[in-house]
Amino acid sequence: MKVQIPDQLKADLPQTLFGKILAATPVVMAVVSTMLAGLASSEMTRAQYARALAAQQQSKAGDQWSFFQAKRLRSALQRNSIDLLQATTEFQPLDPSAFGNLSGPEQEALNYLVKGEVPPVPAAAPLDPKIAAAIEAVETLQPETRVTALLANVTDKMLADTLLAARDRAQAFDAATRPINQAVDALDKKFGRKNTSFVVARLAYAAQRYEVEARLNQAIANLYELQVRKSNILASRHHARSQRFFFGMLAAQAGVIISTFAMAARKRNVLWALAAAAGLLAIVFAVYVYLFV
Repeated sequence: MKVQIPDQLKADLPQTLFGKILAATPVVMAVVSTMLAGLASSEMTRAQYARALAAQQQSKAGDQWSFFQAKRLRSALQRNSIDLLQATTEFQPLDPSAFGNLSGPEQEALNYLVKGEVPPVPAAAPLDPKIAAAIEAVETLQPETRVTALLANVTDKMLADTLLAARDRAQAFDAATRPINQAVDALDKKFGRKNTSFVVARLAYAAQRYEVEARLNQAIANLYELQVRKSNILASRHHARSQRFFFGMLAAQAGVIISTFAMAARKRNVLWALAAAAGLLAIVFAVYVYLFV
């Protein structure tokens, strides 16, 4: 916005410092108004970006929750199959001597089946108490104000590092179980139809593996949920800042209009004071929004 002061009006202004300030007021108010308009637009763009980021993070969280539910369901199906076999068939504990001489991954897989165990889950680093408190607040459906207050203590880097560690842990367990799973499948092709005890042991192994994988996916999903909430909180903050900058812009534009009419009407005392007050209010309000909102 460019403000031109007519020469005739300039001549009417007193050629003093105060008169020069009065003459410059519309220009200053126009500059302040333009600056606030730019800040309002910038904050709105940031809000839209944060919303889009939250949508992407929500999609990732949904994928992890789907994995969690699918693996829990598979674990339950394996256990139901064991219950049916136990109700309809008599069998003894798995005897490793019935499988002859095995070596390599097949022997390792057989050992896990005999023990009724799965490969150990990689150790997890202690969860930061701030993140743990936020996750608990979300899981227990605490008020949004409480969740927001807890997430204020969780930095983006802290959350990203924890999420990366959780994903690495899930991938490490997958890498550790992959050769065992393949060996179990190979043993099943050789002995599964002839050895009921082996079938039960294989089902128990699969049920435990799916249960562990479900818990690992749940941990990842919880962290994604925190990221979603932080992004939504950030978007709301930028949106509120945009609105307040917009109101400041309106106040500055009001200063331009009042000062222009004041000069035109040659009633500069009261109207110029109103213009200056409007401009000062716009500047103070903009500083307040920028620093504290």
